[in-house]
Amino acid sequence: MANQDFEERQQQQQPQELGYDPNFVPDSVKSFVVHLYRHIREKNVYEIHQMYESSFQTLSERLFKDTPWPSVDAVAHYVDNDHVFCLLYREMWFRHLYARLTPTLRQRIDSWDNYCSLFQVVLHGVVNMQLPNQWLWDMVDEFVYQFQSFCQYRAKMKNKTEQEIALLRQFDQAWNVFGVLNFLQALVEKSAIIQILEQEKEGLEQFTATDGYVEAIREFNKILLYIFKTKQYHQKSPQYEQILKKNEQMYALLAISLSLCPQSRLVDETVNSQLREKYGEKMVRMQRYDDEAFAIYDELFSYACPKFITPSAPSFEEPLVNYNQDAYRLQLKLFLYEAKQQQLLSGVRTFLKVYSTISLTKLASYMEVDEPTLRTILMTYKHKTHAVDSDGKITSNADLDFYINDDTIHVMESKPAKRYGDYFLRQIVKLEGVINEMDGIKLE
Repeated sequence: MANQDFEERQQQQQPQELGYDPNFVPDSVKSFVVHLYRHIREKNVYEIHQMYESSFQTLSERLFKDTPWPSVDAVAHYVDNDHVFCLLYREMWFRHLYARLTPTLRQRIDSWDNYCSLFQVVLHGVVNMQLPNQWLWDMVDEFVYQFQSFCQYRAKMKNKTEQEIALLRQFDQAWNVFGVLNFLQALVEKSAIIQILEQEKEGLEQFTATDGYVEAIREFNKILLYIFKTKQYHQKSPQYEQILKKNEQMYALLAISLSLCPQSRLVDETVNSQLREKYGEKMVRMQRYDDEAFAIYDELFSYACPKFITPSAPSFEEPLVNYNQDAYRLQLKLFLYEAKQQQLLSGVRTFLKVYSTISLTKLASYMEVDEPTLRTILMTYKHKTHAVDSDGKITSNADLDFYINDDTIHVMESKPAKRYGDYFLRQIVKLEGVINEMDGIKLE
């Protein structure tokens, strides 16, 4: 869309906060855009990062806590009307708007147009600049977030005004799922990240394939351990509260994963200690697989799951209803169905933990099923706890495994190797915390 049309719409949709003038540019903002523009032209990545990470946040907090930043046309002449810089400024302008205020439909559409122009430059233009990795990451992360936000907004059709419905009809390609995916795929290809990762992977130990819960446990453990060790260095970050929230949600998801697939050997002692403190009681209750257990699964999943979206556009010919919760309800239903399947396997695991060997007849009697049914249950257990690696080798992901010989079940327990390094690292982190507290004490 033309810059003039963009600015006209932007001025029409500005929040009507008392005293807000989109064309007024404070001296501190003039200085900010001039210096940022100069550093970008000079490819001074360190200074760009400092201004992006610190100065922008400071000015936002001090001058634009409840209002947008000045319009792009108001600052453009301070930066030689540079097209690329104006696109970058708009990207930050919209991101600040989403963080501090509630964007209108017009603003959501205009943000999409800006991303299209910006990514077209990055993908197909000659870009004589270098941005910090943090800014590039945040840009793509915000792009995905705004897509998700738009889908949720569009799915709430019940109370839409006639003007909003008309705009949705007119700009039906805004935040189109195929457009979003095409941009993301093009950025992946442009970055050559797949080839880079393949090169880094060479010579390293090949990882075996694992099932989804096991893999989730590994990744949650890595991320939670990293946050535990580094969160003290992010306390001044504007995203610190969001980091803490995601940290709590990941502990909830880890509790679910370990309840469905007991793999405590994959969890660091530090993470496991935090997990037991937060969700130890609920994890015990979840393993009972009664109505109360499924209520806890429902509670934790609803608290920690992603915001599932329905990317398809609404049917304007049908009665207008809200369908923003449809995707979430479907995922919850599928998740609880999987959890209920584990109820049958929990009985098997309970007996396997008690016996090192047990006959099929005896176990069938204990479980009050016939032998053919028991064999089916055992095969299901094998299926749920095993995976096939790239070489076709079947490996167990369970803490308890077994094999059957002459109608006798032989049980094997996987014992994790003790990791003394984790213990010392945890003590070092605690010592650093004590030292920091002592440094903060003012002696009289």
